[in-house]
Amino acid sequence: MSGLVLKLSPKERVLINGAVIENGDRRSRLSIMTPGANILRLRDAIHPEDAKTPVRRACFAVQLVLSGDTVPSDAHHGLLRQIEELSQVFKDGDSRTLLTEASEALIAKQHYRALKCLRGLLAREDRLLAVRPN
Repeated sequence: MSGLVLKLSPKERVLINGAVIENGDRRSRLSIMTPGANILRLRDAIHPEDAKTPVRRACFAVQLVLSGDTVPSDAHHGLLRQIEELSQVFKDGDSRTLLTEASEALIAKQHYRALKCLRGLLAREDRLLAVRPN
């Protein structure tokens, strides 16, 4: 069995090809077998007004691909450039690994995996932005 497997919590919502689907009262698993389906967990979604930092902007750009609002081929070059710019800031090994995995996922057209890797940088970015020189 291949494809994307979504494990959904009770009442969790997911956007699949433009339709919002809400899970029932129990945990469940969905196996998405159609390659290229546009899928976005709404709990992972970043509101456009919240995409104010470099990592959040990159996450938002991937999110637009996952929701079907942006054509993947139109977004890939810009996303790879954003990841390269992030690699100039995030120098630690864990961050570098996440950025490499995000790049590889984009090249392989695995957008959900790319989003997951980029989201792994959000806490680090928050810590870096919290330490501002006076």
